[in-house]
Amino acid sequence: MNEKFEQFLERAERLLSRIEAVLPQPLTAPDWTAAIAWRYRKRSSGHGALEPVRHVSAMRLDDLKEIEPQKEKILRNTRQFVDGQPANNVLLTGARGTGKSSLIKACLNEFSTRGLRLIEVDKADLTDLPDIIDIVADRPEKFVVFCDDLSFEDGEAGYKALKSILDGSVAASTPNVLIYATSNRRHLLPEYMKENLTYTHTEDGEVHPGEVVEEKISLSERFGLWVSFYPFSQEEYLVIVAQWLASMGVSQADIHAARAESLVWALERGSRSGRVAYQFARDWAGRRQGAAE
Repeated sequence: MNEKFEQFLERAERLLSRIEAVLPQPLTAPDWTAAIAWRYRKRSSGHGALEPVRHVSAMRLDDLKEIEPQKEKILRNTRQFVDGQPANNVLLTGARGTGKSSLIKACLNEFSTRGLRLIEVDKADLTDLPDIIDIVADRPEKFVVFCDDLSFEDGEAGYKALKSILDGSVAASTPNVLIYATSNRRHLLPEYMKENLTYTHTEDGEVHPGEVVEEKISLSERFGLWVSFYPFSQEEYLVIVAQWLASMGVSQADIHAARAESLVWALERGSRSGRVAYQFARDWAGRRQGAAE
């Protein structure tokens, strides 16, 4: 009888071990000395973990041209944050490829020696933000939670989770955490023509948005600092091309010779963004180096 009971206990323990292995586990702190940036990843089992980014982008503030007003705002806000002064959550919106994400990476490199750290979180995992913030709340470092290319469709769970974290949760905001998000949409949600019909007008001519519009505006309004980015002019695009070519060791004479080809490159892609300028510079410099060998 005792032998059968022991066998039963053994089987029960093995079964419990298997069940525990597939159940979501509480988020644990990583080795904070391993990196200056982490990605939050959730596996199919539901387990979430902070994984160190081994090769952080080497982007520097001096690499980013023709966005000086935007750079000044982000730099000032981040410096205040690192110095322990009041600072805002930031929403960077506007044209694609104009340096929104690059600016955040450059700020990380600028202030990492002073304790700034970055955690990248995908929008699908924003529901886990409270757990992430709890893990870092007592750390001496300052953490930027980075949400890149953020946009939502109606009804997504991450939308309400982010809205609550930014302003509205019962929990007090954590002084060593800010959220920096980039988006091509100013209000982070799709906007439709029919929503204009929900606006109301008072007798004295005031215009008031309807509930649907108010809801869409409410999330972006919870970011204390908005920074807008705009498409580059041709001259601005050429300045950026020249900067990237120079950083790759191309001579001034060759940079001038590459102008016409860089404009064709932009025309073929239908964009004069900083990203397109960087891609052209890599292609052009690579071809020149290959031809010289």
